[in-house]
Amino acid sequence: MRREPCELARRLAREAEAVCRHYLSNGKRQGRYWLVGDVHNTPGRSLFVRLKDLPKGPAGKWTDAATGEHGDLLDVIRETCGLRDFRDVAEEARRFLRLARSEPEVAPKPVRPLAPAGSQEAARRLFMISQPIEGTLVETYLQRRGIAHVHHGGSLRFHPRCYYRPDGHLPAETWPAMIACVTDLECRITGVHRTWLDPDGFDRIRLGKAPIDTPRRAMGDLLGNAVRFGVVDDVLAAGEGIETMLSLRYVLPSMPMAAALSANHLSAMMLPNGLRRLYISRDLDPAGDVVQATLSQRAADAGIEAIALSPRLGDFNEDLHVFGLDAVRAALRFQLVPEDVVRFLHSSTVPAE
Repeated sequence: MRREPCELARRLAREAEAVCRHYLSNGKRQGRYWLVGDVHNTPGRSLFVRLKDLPKGPAGKWTDAATGEHGDLLDVIRETCGLRDFRDVAEEARRFLRLARSEPEVAPKPVRPLAPAGSQEAARRLFMISQPIEGTLVETYLQRRGIAHVHHGGSLRFHPRCYYRPDGHLPAETWPAMIACVTDLECRITGVHRTWLDPDGFDRIRLGKAPIDTPRRAMGDLLGNAVRFGVVDDVLAAGEGIETMLSLRYVLPSMPMAAALSANHLSAMMLPNGLRRLYISRDLDPAGDVVQATLSQRAADAGIEAIALSPRLGDFNEDLHVFGLDAVRAALRFQLVPEDVVRFLHSSTVPAE
């Protein structure tokens, strides 16, 4: 290989992920590789591009497992751009790398300082740059969990490429994610919860979550706060999981609800002033028993009536997914106080399935 192609290939390899995102945009990162269907940018997972130098070979090299073809990033540029003359390939590579001498230098735009990782400010920025969930993978994910109508009140958003860091030694990956804002009693965003999703399908093991070690993570100030669905007046339902509370909200769309994200955080959740009755959506496990006792006592000390809502299975999302909407409605009819049956259950306008 002549000197110029070698140098261009090395420079492209140093920017391997950026090259893949630009020219193989129908693929995605998985660990230290970029996966796509083939060198022509067809969707799929047959072609592997190394993003880092590995024992198996240097960064920028690719192999198509289906055909046995292999090459470097200059080949990727040639095939995706439909180029045949090497001069055209080299020109496109230089353009991408911004090496062409004819390009005028552009003064960089001022960069907003990065917020500290895991901070409230970082959480607010992530939520603000995300997009509404309507028509996205988030809506599909929740519908496949049995939540046909998502009454989230603006607390959920979608990020198509949310960073996921496996640990301190591996590079960050990007996956689509459901972003839920955590707020305090004054509706100020104090944190976010991220659920990374699998864009390739839904199975019974992961239930649509991405195939990574920890597909759920939260950041920011969580203690005492919650993901809130609706504005609280005098009645509130509170539980642990987002999907659990969205399942109840599907059945009772006018009842305000809060997801505290864990058993410990549910026990410590701040109770709003003026609250008269608190429904505790408990999970059927030992932690759920402790949460119910702790939160019920805190509510009683504040003069708030506390009533447990118990599912038949592990939680209300399981009930909704397995038994369906009518069964959950029937079960809640006997657990709500009569005036709330009229106020929230009979008056709800849940569309027929």
